Amino acid sequence: MRVGVLTGGGDCPGLNAVIRAVVRKGIEVHGWELTGFRNGWQGPLTGESKPLGLRDVEDILTRGGTILRSSRTNPYKVDGGVEKIKAVLAEQEIDALIAIGGEDTLGVAKRLTDDGIGVVGVPKTIDNDLGATDYTFGFDTAVSIATEAIDRLHTTAESHHRALVVEVMGRHAGWIALHSGLAGGASVILVPERHFSVDQVVEWVERRFENEYAPIIVVAEGALPEGGEESLVTGEKDAFGHVRLGGIGTWLADEIAARTGKESRAVVLGHVQRGGTPTAYDRVLATRFGLHAVDAVADGDFGVMVALKGTDIVRVKLSEATAELKTVPLERYEEAEVFFG
Repeated sequence: MRVGVLTGGGDCPGLNAVIRAVVRKGIEVHGWELTGFRNGWQGPLTGESKPLGLRDVEDILTRGGTILRSSRTNPYKVDGGVEKIKAVLAEQEIDALIAIGGEDTLGVAKRLTDDGIGVVGVPKTIDNDLGATDYTFGFDTAVSIATEAIDRLHTTAESHHRALVVEVMGRHAGWIALHSGLAGGASVILVPERHFSVDQVVEWVERRFENEYAPIIVVAEGALPEGGEESLVTGEKDAFGHVRLGGIGTWLADEIAARTGKESRAVVLGHVQRGGTPTAYDRVLATRFGLHAVDAVADGDFGVMVALKGTDIVRVKLSEATAELKTVPLERYEEAEVFFG
Protein backbone atom coordinates (compact mmCIF):
# COMPACT_ATOMS: atom_id res chain seq x y z
CA MET A 1 0.00 0.00 0.00
CA ARG A 2 1.22 3.51 -0.75
CA VAL A 3 0.02 6.38 1.45
CA GLY A 4 0.46 10.11 0.90
CA VAL A 5 0.96 12.66 3.68
CA LEU A 6 0.59 16.44 3.50
CA THR A 7 0.54 19.44 5.82
CA GLY A 8 -1.70 22.40 4.95
CA GLY A 9 -2.45 25.87 6.27
CA GLY A 10 -0.35 27.75 8.79
CA ASP A 11 2.72 26.00 10.16
CA CYS A 12 2.52 24.69 13.68
CA PRO A 13 4.85 23.10 16.27
CA GLY A 14 4.24 19.35 16.22
CA LEU A 15 3.67 18.83 12.50
CA ASN A 16 6.94 16.95 12.13
CA ALA A 17 6.04 14.73 15.09
CA VAL A 18 2.90 13.60 13.25
CA ILE A 19 4.84 12.93 10.05
CA ARG A 20 7.41 10.94 12.00
CA ALA A 21 4.76 8.79 13.69
CA VAL A 22 2.93 8.11 10.42
CA VAL A 23 6.11 7.11 8.60
CA ARG A 24 7.49 4.93 11.38
CA LYS A 25 4.28 3.01 12.02
CA GLY A 26 3.34 2.85 8.36
CA ILE A 27 6.68 1.28 7.43
CA GLU A 28 7.57 -0.74 10.51
CA VAL A 29 4.11 -2.14 11.28
CA HIS A 30 2.39 -2.30 7.91
CA GLY A 31 5.22 -2.29 5.38
CA TRP A 32 3.70 0.64 3.47
CA GLU A 33 5.44 3.04 1.14
CA LEU A 34 5.01 6.63 2.30
CA THR A 35 4.98 9.66 0.01
CA GLY A 36 5.18 13.23 1.26
CA PHE A 37 3.31 15.81 -0.82
CA ARG A 38 4.90 19.24 -0.61
CA ASN A 39 3.22 22.58 0.04
CA GLY A 40 -0.17 21.44 1.30
CA TRP A 41 -2.85 20.70 -1.29
CA GLN A 42 -0.58 22.16 -3.95
CA GLY A 43 1.42 18.92 -3.88
CA PRO A 44 -1.39 16.60 -4.98
CA LEU A 45 -2.40 19.19 -7.58
CA THR A 46 1.03 19.42 -9.22
CA GLY A 47 2.50 16.05 -8.30
CA GLU A 48 5.33 17.62 -6.29
CA SER A 49 6.23 14.88 -3.82
CA LYS A 50 9.05 12.86 -2.35
CA PRO A 51 9.40 9.39 -0.81
CA LEU A 52 9.46 9.34 2.99
CA GLY A 53 11.66 6.74 4.64
CA LEU A 54 12.78 6.12 8.19
CA ARG A 55 15.93 8.18 7.75
CA ASP A 56 13.89 11.16 6.57
CA VAL A 57 12.09 11.34 9.92
CA GLU A 58 14.86 10.19 12.23
CA ASP A 59 15.63 13.56 13.81
CA ILE A 60 12.53 15.68 13.20
CA LEU A 61 10.59 15.11 16.44
CA THR A 62 11.86 18.30 18.08
CA ARG A 63 11.80 20.51 14.99
CA GLY A 64 9.15 23.16 14.49
CA GLY A 65 7.56 23.86 11.12
CA THR A 66 7.11 21.04 8.63
CA ILE A 67 9.63 19.20 6.46
CA LEU A 68 6.91 18.97 3.80
CA ARG A 69 6.28 22.72 3.84
CA SER A 70 2.81 24.17 3.63
CA SER A 71 0.48 26.52 1.76
CA ARG A 72 -3.09 27.75 1.83
CA THR A 73 -3.92 26.21 -1.54
CA ASN A 74 -7.58 25.40 -2.11
CA PRO A 75 -7.99 22.85 -4.93
CA TYR A 76 -11.66 23.75 -5.22
CA LYS A 77 -10.61 27.22 -6.35
CA VAL A 78 -8.51 25.71 -9.15
CA ASP A 79 -10.13 24.82 -12.47
CA GLY A 80 -10.34 21.04 -12.63
CA GLY A 81 -8.62 20.78 -9.25
CA VAL A 82 -10.26 17.54 -8.12
CA GLU A 83 -9.59 15.84 -11.46
CA LYS A 84 -5.95 16.93 -11.28
CA ILE A 85 -5.60 15.45 -7.80
CA LYS A 86 -7.19 12.18 -8.87
CA ALA A 87 -4.83 12.00 -11.84
CA VAL A 88 -1.75 12.63 -9.69
CA LEU A 89 -2.80 10.05 -7.10
CA ALA A 90 -3.43 7.50 -9.84
CA GLU A 91 -0.10 8.25 -11.53
CA GLN A 92 1.83 7.91 -8.26
CA GLU A 93 -0.28 4.90 -7.20
CA ILE A 94 -1.39 6.54 -3.94
CA ASP A 95 -4.07 4.50 -2.18
CA ALA A 96 -4.92 6.96 0.60
CA LEU A 97 -4.05 10.39 1.99
CA ILE A 98 -3.37 11.62 5.52
CA ALA A 99 -4.04 15.36 5.65
CA ILE A 100 -2.71 17.31 8.63
CA GLY A 101 -4.31 20.71 9.04
CA GLY A 102 -6.97 22.97 10.44
CA GLU A 103 -10.50 23.87 9.39
CA ASP A 104 -9.59 24.80 5.81
CA THR A 105 -7.27 21.86 5.09
CA LEU A 106 -9.71 19.40 6.64
CA GLY A 107 -12.65 21.09 4.92
CA VAL A 108 -10.97 20.20 1.63
CA ALA A 109 -10.30 16.68 2.96
CA LYS A 110 -14.00 16.27 3.70
CA ARG A 111 -15.01 17.39 0.20
CA LEU A 112 -12.41 15.14 -1.43
CA THR A 113 -13.76 12.19 0.57
CA ASP A 114 -17.21 13.00 -0.78
CA ASP A 115 -15.66 13.02 -4.27
CA GLY A 116 -14.29 9.51 -3.85
CA ILE A 117 -10.76 10.04 -2.50
CA GLY A 118 -9.78 8.23 0.70
CA VAL A 119 -8.59 10.80 3.24
CA VAL A 120 -7.95 10.67 6.99
CA GLY A 121 -7.55 13.97 8.85
CA VAL A 122 -5.27 15.02 11.70
CA PRO A 123 -6.26 18.22 13.60
CA LYS A 124 -3.65 20.97 13.68
CA THR A 125 -4.02 24.59 14.74
CA ILE A 126 -2.42 26.77 17.38
CA ASP A 127 -5.81 28.48 17.81
CA ASN A 128 -7.43 25.31 19.25
CA ASP A 129 -10.61 26.24 17.38
CA LEU A 130 -11.25 23.01 15.49
CA GLY A 131 -14.48 21.27 16.41
CA ALA A 132 -14.91 17.71 17.72
CA THR A 133 -11.55 17.56 19.53
CA ASP A 134 -10.74 18.80 23.02
CA TYR A 135 -7.30 20.05 21.99
CA THR A 136 -5.22 20.39 18.87
CA PHE A 137 -1.46 20.04 18.90
CA GLY A 138 0.40 23.33 18.58
CA PHE A 139 -1.91 25.10 21.03
CA ASP A 140 0.11 24.22 24.11
CA THR A 141 3.31 25.48 22.51
CA ALA A 142 1.69 28.75 21.39
CA VAL A 143 0.25 29.37 24.87
CA SER A 144 3.63 28.60 26.47
CA ILE A 145 5.40 31.06 24.17
CA ALA A 146 2.80 33.78 24.80
CA THR A 147 2.91 33.17 28.56
CA GLU A 148 6.69 33.47 28.64
CA ALA A 149 6.44 36.74 26.72
CA ILE A 150 3.89 38.08 29.20
CA ASP A 151 6.13 37.05 32.11
CA ARG A 152 9.01 39.01 30.59
CA LEU A 153 6.84 42.03 29.82
CA HIS A 154 5.69 42.30 33.44
CA THR A 155 9.19 43.29 34.54
CA THR A 156 9.72 45.97 31.91
CA ALA A 157 6.20 47.34 32.39
CA GLU A 158 6.78 47.66 36.13
CA SER A 159 10.20 49.26 35.65
CA HIS A 160 8.73 52.05 33.53
CA HIS A 161 5.25 52.08 35.09
CA ARG A 162 3.57 51.77 31.72
CA ALA A 163 0.70 49.74 30.29
CA LEU A 164 1.58 47.03 27.81
CA VAL A 165 -0.90 45.60 25.32
CA VAL A 166 0.07 42.12 24.09
CA GLU A 167 -1.59 41.07 20.82
CA VAL A 168 -1.75 37.31 20.31
CA MET A 169 -3.18 35.20 17.50
CA GLY A 170 -6.85 34.27 17.45
CA ARG A 171 -8.99 35.29 14.48
CA HIS A 172 -12.38 34.10 15.70
CA ALA A 173 -11.48 32.18 18.87
CA GLY A 174 -9.72 33.56 21.92
CA TRP A 175 -8.24 30.38 23.39
CA ILE A 176 -4.63 31.58 23.22
CA ALA A 177 -5.51 34.96 24.74
CA LEU A 178 -7.56 33.37 27.51
CA HIS A 179 -5.04 30.71 28.53
CA SER A 180 -1.89 32.82 28.21
CA GLY A 181 -3.57 35.77 29.89
CA LEU A 182 -4.63 33.68 32.87
CA ALA A 183 -1.28 31.91 33.10
CA GLY A 184 0.63 35.18 32.76
CA GLY A 185 -1.44 37.12 35.29
CA ALA A 186 -2.79 39.68 32.82
CA SER A 187 -4.94 42.53 34.11
CA VAL A 188 -7.30 42.37 31.12
CA ILE A 189 -8.04 39.63 28.57
CA LEU A 190 -9.96 40.46 25.39
CA VAL A 191 -11.30 37.77 23.03
CA PRO A 192 -13.21 37.78 19.71
CA GLU A 193 -16.20 36.01 21.23
CA ARG A 194 -17.19 39.07 23.26
CA HIS A 195 -16.96 42.69 22.15
CA PHE A 196 -15.25 44.83 24.74
CA SER A 197 -15.92 48.27 26.18
CA VAL A 198 -12.93 50.58 25.86
CA ASP A 199 -14.29 52.57 28.81
CA GLN A 200 -14.25 49.41 30.96
CA VAL A 201 -10.73 48.53 29.86
CA VAL A 202 -9.54 52.04 30.71
CA GLU A 203 -11.25 51.81 34.12
CA TRP A 204 -9.42 48.55 34.90
CA VAL A 205 -6.12 50.02 33.69
CA GLU A 206 -6.49 53.16 35.81
CA ARG A 207 -7.35 51.06 38.87
CA ARG A 208 -4.12 49.11 38.36
CA PHE A 209 -2.09 52.30 38.06
CA GLU A 210 -3.68 53.64 41.25
CA ASN A 211 -2.49 50.49 43.03
CA GLU A 212 1.07 51.05 41.78
CA TYR A 213 0.76 48.14 39.39
CA ALA A 214 1.73 48.17 35.71
CA PRO A 215 -1.18 46.59 33.78
CA ILE A 216 -0.78 43.97 31.07
CA ILE A 217 -3.63 43.70 28.55
CA VAL A 218 -3.78 40.55 26.40
CA VAL A 219 -5.88 40.91 23.26
CA ALA A 220 -6.61 38.39 20.51
CA GLU A 221 -6.07 39.73 16.99
CA GLY A 222 -9.76 39.28 16.21
CA ALA A 223 -11.12 41.04 19.31
CA LEU A 224 -13.38 44.02 18.62
CA PRO A 225 -14.52 47.03 20.63
CA GLU A 226 -18.24 47.57 21.03
CA GLY A 227 -19.51 49.08 17.80
CA GLY A 228 -16.09 48.54 16.21
CA GLU A 229 -15.05 46.75 13.06
CA GLU A 230 -12.22 44.36 12.34
CA SER A 231 -8.85 46.08 12.18
CA LEU A 232 -7.32 44.99 8.88
CA VAL A 233 -3.69 45.00 7.79
CA THR A 234 -4.82 44.43 4.20
CA GLY A 235 -8.06 43.89 2.35
CA GLU A 236 -6.58 40.91 0.52
CA LYS A 237 -8.10 37.48 1.07
CA ASP A 238 -6.51 34.04 0.88
CA ALA A 239 -7.79 31.07 -1.13
CA PHE A 240 -10.27 30.25 1.63
CA GLY A 241 -11.69 33.78 1.85
CA HIS A 242 -9.95 34.82 5.07
CA VAL A 243 -8.92 38.45 5.50
CA ARG A 244 -5.61 39.04 7.25
CA LEU A 245 -6.28 40.59 10.65
CA GLY A 246 -4.08 42.61 12.97
CA GLY A 247 -3.56 46.05 14.45
CA ILE A 248 -6.01 45.91 17.35
CA GLY A 249 -3.15 45.90 19.88
CA THR A 250 -1.62 49.13 18.58
CA TRP A 251 -5.03 50.77 18.30
CA LEU A 252 -5.93 49.85 21.88
CA ALA A 253 -2.55 50.98 23.26
CA ASP A 254 -3.08 54.39 21.62
CA GLU A 255 -6.58 54.63 23.10
CA ILE A 256 -5.32 53.80 26.59
CA ALA A 257 -2.53 56.38 26.34
CA ALA A 258 -4.93 59.08 25.10
CA ARG A 259 -7.54 58.43 27.79
CA THR A 260 -5.28 57.88 30.81
CA GLY A 261 -2.31 60.10 30.01
CA LYS A 262 -0.09 57.13 30.87
CA GLU A 263 2.54 55.68 28.59
CA SER A 264 1.20 52.63 26.77
CA ARG A 265 2.93 50.33 24.31
CA ALA A 266 1.82 47.45 22.09
CA VAL A 267 3.70 44.19 21.57
CA VAL A 268 2.54 41.98 18.68
CA LEU A 269 3.75 38.40 19.11
CA GLY A 270 2.60 37.33 15.66
CA HIS A 271 4.33 34.33 14.10
CA VAL A 272 6.66 33.91 17.07
CA GLN A 273 3.78 31.84 18.48
CA ARG A 274 4.01 29.40 15.57
CA GLY A 275 7.72 28.79 15.54
CA GLY A 276 10.33 26.83 17.41
CA THR A 277 10.45 23.58 19.32
CA PRO A 278 7.10 22.02 20.31
CA THR A 279 6.43 21.42 23.99
CA ALA A 280 6.56 17.87 25.35
CA TYR A 281 2.74 17.85 25.50
CA ASP A 282 2.43 18.75 21.82
CA ARG A 283 5.05 16.19 20.80
CA VAL A 284 3.16 13.43 22.58
CA LEU A 285 -0.27 14.51 21.32
CA ALA A 286 0.99 14.88 17.74
CA THR A 287 2.64 11.45 17.90
CA ARG A 288 -0.55 9.82 19.20
CA PHE A 289 -2.58 11.49 16.45
CA GLY A 290 -0.17 10.19 13.81
CA LEU A 291 -0.28 6.62 15.13
CA HIS A 292 -4.08 6.59 15.22
CA ALA A 293 -4.31 8.13 11.74
CA VAL A 294 -2.35 5.14 10.44
CA ASP A 295 -4.79 2.81 12.18
CA ALA A 296 -7.72 4.55 10.45
CA VAL A 297 -6.07 4.14 7.04
CA ALA A 298 -5.31 0.48 7.78
CA ASP A 299 -8.98 -0.05 8.65
CA GLY A 300 -10.11 1.70 5.47
CA ASP A 301 -12.00 4.17 7.65
CA PHE A 302 -11.87 7.27 5.48
CA GLY A 303 -13.64 10.58 5.92
CA VAL A 304 -12.68 10.70 9.59
CA MET A 305 -10.42 12.81 11.76
CA VAL A 306 -8.53 11.53 14.79
CA ALA A 307 -9.47 13.57 17.85
CA LEU A 308 -8.72 13.94 21.54
CA LYS A 309 -11.63 13.23 23.89
CA GLY A 310 -10.55 13.45 27.50
CA THR A 311 -7.33 11.44 27.40
CA ASP A 312 -8.42 9.10 24.61
CA ILE A 313 -7.82 9.35 20.87
CA VAL A 314 -11.03 8.65 18.95
CA ARG A 315 -12.30 8.99 15.39
CA VAL A 316 -14.90 11.54 14.40
CA LYS A 317 -16.40 12.37 11.02
CA LEU A 318 -14.65 15.12 9.09
CA SER A 319 -18.08 16.65 8.59
CA GLU A 320 -18.45 16.97 12.37
CA ALA A 321 -14.96 18.35 12.86
CA THR A 322 -15.42 21.09 10.26
CA ALA A 323 -19.08 21.95 10.89
CA GLU A 324 -18.31 24.97 13.09
CA LEU A 325 -15.44 26.58 14.93
CA LYS A 326 -14.88 25.83 18.60
CA THR A 327 -14.97 29.20 20.32
CA VAL A 328 -14.50 30.20 23.95
CA PRO A 329 -17.79 29.64 25.85
CA LEU A 330 -19.10 32.75 27.57
CA GLU A 331 -19.06 31.02 30.97
CA ARG A 332 -15.35 30.18 30.58
CA TYR A 333 -14.57 33.82 29.85
CA GLU A 334 -16.67 35.02 32.77
CA GLU A 335 -14.71 32.72 35.09
CA ALA A 336 -11.59 34.64 34.17
CA GLU A 337 -13.16 38.07 34.70
CA VAL A 338 -12.89 37.69 38.46
CA PHE A 339 -9.19 38.52 38.06
CA PHE A 340 -9.71 41.65 35.95
CA GLY A 341 -9.16 45.12 37.25
